[in-house]
Amino acid sequence: MLGVTVKTLQRWDREGRLKPAARSGSNRRLYTESQIREFSGLSRNAGEGPVRAVAYCRVSCAAQKPDLANQRRVLEEFCMTKGMANVEFVEEIGGGLNFSRKHFLSLMDAVGRGEVKTLILAHRDRLVRFGFEWFAHHAKTNGCEVLVLNQERLSPEQEMTQDLMTIVHCFSSRLYGLRNYKKKLSEALKADSNHATDPQD
Repeated sequence: MLGVTVKTLQRWDREGRLKPAARSGSNRRLYTESQIREFSGLSRNAGEGPVRAVAYCRVSCAAQKPDLANQRRVLEEFCMTKGMANVEFVEEIGGGLNFSRKHFLSLMDAVGRGEVKTLILAHRDRLVRFGFEWFAHHAKTNGCEVLVLNQERLSPEQEMTQDLMTIVHCFSSRLYGLRNYKKKLSEALKADSNHATDPQD
Protein backbone atom coordinates (compact mmCIF):
# COMPACT_ATOMS: atom_id res chain seq x y z
CA MET A 1 0.00 0.00 0.00
CA LEU A 2 2.89 2.39 0.71
CA GLY A 3 5.24 1.14 -1.99
CA VAL A 4 8.26 1.01 0.34
CA THR A 5 10.61 -1.75 1.48
CA VAL A 6 10.71 -3.56 4.82
CA LYS A 7 13.93 -1.71 5.67
CA THR A 8 12.12 1.60 5.16
CA LEU A 9 9.36 0.55 7.57
CA GLN A 10 11.99 -0.47 10.11
CA ARG A 11 13.71 2.91 9.77
CA TRP A 12 10.41 4.78 10.08
CA ASP A 13 9.74 2.81 13.28
CA ARG A 14 13.13 3.83 14.72
CA GLU A 15 12.57 7.44 13.70
CA GLY A 16 9.07 7.45 15.19
CA ARG A 17 7.45 8.36 11.86
CA LEU A 18 5.29 5.23 11.61
CA LYS A 19 5.07 3.00 14.67
CA PRO A 20 3.48 -0.45 14.28
CA ALA A 21 0.09 -0.95 15.91
CA ALA A 22 1.35 -4.14 17.54
CA ARG A 23 3.92 -6.94 17.35
CA SER A 24 3.28 -10.54 16.38
CA GLY A 25 4.38 -13.53 18.43
CA SER A 26 7.51 -13.73 16.27
CA ASN A 27 8.14 -9.99 16.87
CA ARG A 28 7.09 -8.87 13.38
CA ARG A 29 5.63 -5.39 13.02
CA LEU A 30 1.87 -5.32 12.52
CA TYR A 31 -0.05 -2.42 10.98
CA THR A 32 -3.77 -1.82 10.60
CA GLU A 33 -5.23 -0.84 7.24
CA SER A 34 -6.72 2.34 8.71
CA GLN A 35 -3.31 3.25 10.16
CA ILE A 36 -1.65 2.87 6.77
CA ARG A 37 -4.40 4.82 5.04
CA GLU A 38 -4.11 7.65 7.54
CA PHE A 39 -0.32 7.77 7.22
CA SER A 40 -0.41 7.82 3.41
CA GLY A 41 -3.19 10.41 3.28
CA LEU A 42 -5.78 8.04 1.80
CA SER A 43 -8.22 8.76 4.63
CA ARG A 44 -8.35 12.51 4.08
CA ASN A 45 -11.75 14.10 3.69
CA ALA A 46 -12.99 14.95 0.24
CA GLY A 47 -11.80 18.33 -0.96
CA GLU A 48 -8.78 18.49 1.37
CA GLY A 49 -6.35 17.80 -1.46
CA PRO A 50 -3.21 15.63 -1.54
CA VAL A 51 -0.99 15.51 1.54
CA ARG A 52 2.00 13.28 0.80
CA ALA A 53 5.47 14.60 -0.02
CA VAL A 54 7.70 12.10 -1.82
CA ALA A 55 11.39 12.36 -2.69
CA TYR A 56 12.23 9.90 -5.48
CA CYS A 57 15.79 8.66 -6.01
CA ARG A 58 16.93 6.35 -8.82
CA VAL A 59 20.09 4.87 -10.32
CA SER A 60 20.34 2.53 -13.28
CA CYS A 61 22.26 -0.39 -11.75
CA ALA A 62 23.42 -1.87 -8.44
CA ALA A 63 26.99 -0.68 -9.07
CA GLN A 64 25.72 2.89 -8.69
CA LYS A 65 24.46 2.42 -5.11
CA PRO A 66 26.95 5.02 -3.78
CA ASP A 67 25.34 7.52 -6.18
CA LEU A 68 21.92 6.51 -4.84
CA ALA A 69 23.04 7.26 -1.27
CA ASN A 70 24.48 10.61 -2.36
CA GLN A 71 21.29 11.46 -4.22
CA ARG A 72 19.23 10.77 -1.11
CA ARG A 73 21.57 12.83 1.06
CA VAL A 74 21.18 15.83 -1.25
CA LEU A 75 17.38 15.53 -1.20
CA GLU A 76 17.34 15.16 2.59
CA GLU A 77 19.43 18.33 2.98
CA PHE A 78 17.09 20.16 0.59
CA CYS A 79 13.99 19.07 2.52
CA MET A 80 15.59 20.05 5.81
CA THR A 81 16.55 23.46 4.45
CA LYS A 82 13.00 24.04 3.20
CA GLY A 83 11.51 22.87 6.50
CA MET A 84 9.63 20.03 4.81
CA ALA A 85 8.54 17.37 7.32
CA ASN A 86 7.27 13.81 6.88
CA VAL A 87 8.84 13.41 3.46
CA GLU A 88 8.79 9.84 2.16
CA PHE A 89 12.02 8.77 0.47
CA VAL A 90 11.66 6.23 -2.31
CA GLU A 91 14.85 4.61 -3.65
CA GLU A 92 14.90 2.50 -6.79
CA ILE A 93 17.41 0.72 -8.99
CA GLY A 94 16.32 0.52 -12.62
CA GLY A 95 16.79 2.10 -16.02
CA GLY A 96 15.12 5.39 -16.82
CA LEU A 97 13.75 3.85 -20.02
CA ASN A 98 11.92 1.18 -18.01
CA PHE A 99 8.42 2.43 -17.21
CA SER A 100 7.60 -0.85 -15.42
CA ARG A 101 9.70 -0.07 -12.34
CA LYS A 102 7.80 -1.18 -9.24
CA HIS A 103 8.24 1.98 -7.15
CA PHE A 104 7.83 4.25 -10.16
CA LEU A 105 4.47 2.67 -11.00
CA SER A 106 3.35 2.84 -7.36
CA LEU A 107 4.31 6.51 -7.25
CA MET A 108 2.50 7.31 -10.52
CA ASP A 109 -0.60 5.47 -9.27
CA ALA A 110 -0.53 7.56 -6.07
CA VAL A 111 -0.15 10.77 -8.11
CA GLY A 112 -3.05 9.69 -10.31
CA ARG A 113 -5.22 9.14 -7.25
CA GLY A 114 -4.45 12.67 -6.08
CA GLU A 115 -2.54 11.55 -2.97
CA VAL A 116 0.83 13.23 -3.60
CA LYS A 117 1.18 16.94 -2.89
CA THR A 118 4.88 17.29 -3.71
CA LEU A 119 7.29 15.17 -5.74
CA ILE A 120 10.96 16.00 -5.22
CA LEU A 121 13.70 14.96 -7.67
CA ALA A 122 17.44 15.60 -7.82
CA HIS A 123 17.20 15.84 -11.62
CA ARG A 124 14.37 15.30 -14.08
CA ASP A 125 16.02 12.23 -15.63
CA ARG A 126 15.85 10.47 -12.25
CA LEU A 127 12.12 10.04 -12.91
CA VAL A 128 12.23 9.21 -16.62
CA ARG A 129 14.70 9.54 -19.48
CA PHE A 130 12.02 10.47 -22.00
CA GLY A 131 8.66 12.23 -21.73
CA PHE A 132 9.30 14.14 -18.49
CA GLU A 133 7.01 16.96 -19.66
CA TRP A 134 4.08 14.54 -19.90
CA PHE A 135 4.66 13.18 -16.38
CA ALA A 136 5.02 16.74 -15.04
CA HIS A 137 1.69 17.59 -16.69
CA HIS A 138 0.13 14.42 -15.23
CA ALA A 139 1.35 15.45 -11.77
CA LYS A 140 0.11 19.03 -12.08
CA THR A 141 -3.29 17.85 -13.30
CA ASN A 142 -3.63 15.76 -10.14
CA GLY A 143 -2.58 18.50 -7.75
CA CYS A 144 1.06 17.43 -7.41
CA GLU A 145 3.91 19.96 -7.53
CA VAL A 146 7.16 18.63 -8.99
CA LEU A 147 10.33 20.13 -7.50
CA VAL A 148 13.54 19.48 -9.43
CA LEU A 149 16.73 20.52 -7.64
CA ASN A 150 19.03 20.52 -10.66
CA GLN A 151 17.26 22.48 -13.38
CA GLU A 152 20.27 22.52 -15.68
CA ARG A 153 19.18 21.75 -19.22
CA LEU A 154 21.44 20.29 -21.86
CA SER A 155 21.66 21.68 -25.36
CA PRO A 156 19.56 19.78 -27.94
CA GLU A 157 22.76 18.19 -29.30
CA GLN A 158 23.95 17.10 -25.84
CA GLU A 159 20.53 15.80 -24.89
CA MET A 160 20.25 13.81 -28.12
CA THR A 161 23.73 12.36 -27.60
CA GLN A 162 22.89 11.25 -24.06
CA ASP A 163 19.58 9.77 -25.20
CA LEU A 164 21.29 7.83 -28.01
CA MET A 165 23.96 6.56 -25.61
CA THR A 166 21.25 5.43 -23.21
CA ILE A 167 19.40 3.57 -25.97
CA VAL A 168 22.62 1.92 -27.23
CA HIS A 169 23.55 0.88 -23.68
CA CYS A 170 20.08 -0.53 -23.08
CA PHE A 171 20.03 -2.65 -26.23
CA SER A 172 23.68 -3.71 -26.00
CA SER A 173 22.96 -5.01 -22.47
CA ARG A 174 19.99 -6.97 -23.79
CA LEU A 175 22.09 -8.30 -26.69
CA TYR A 176 24.86 -9.36 -24.32
CA GLY A 177 22.31 -11.11 -22.12
CA LEU A 178 20.85 -12.89 -25.15
CA ARG A 179 24.31 -14.02 -26.32
CA ASN A 180 25.14 -15.26 -22.84
CA TYR A 181 21.85 -17.18 -22.74
CA LYS A 182 22.54 -18.76 -26.18
CA LYS A 183 26.05 -19.74 -25.07
CA LYS A 184 24.79 -21.46 -21.93
CA LEU A 185 22.02 -23.19 -23.89
CA SER A 186 24.53 -24.41 -26.48
CA GLU A 187 26.83 -25.74 -23.74
CA ALA A 188 23.92 -27.49 -22.02
CA LEU A 189 22.79 -29.12 -25.29
CA LYS A 190 26.35 -30.21 -26.08
CA ALA A 191 26.82 -31.70 -22.62
CA ASP A 192 23.48 -33.50 -22.93
CA SER A 193 24.49 -34.84 -26.35
CA ASN A 194 27.83 -36.10 -25.05
CA HIS A 195 26.11 -37.72 -22.11
CA ALA A 196 23.66 -39.51 -24.39
CA THR A 197 26.43 -40.97 -26.62
CA ASP A 198 28.74 -42.04 -23.79
CA PRO A 199 29.19 -45.84 -24.13
CA GLN A 200 29.58 -46.17 -20.37
CA ASP A 201 25.93 -45.19 -19.84
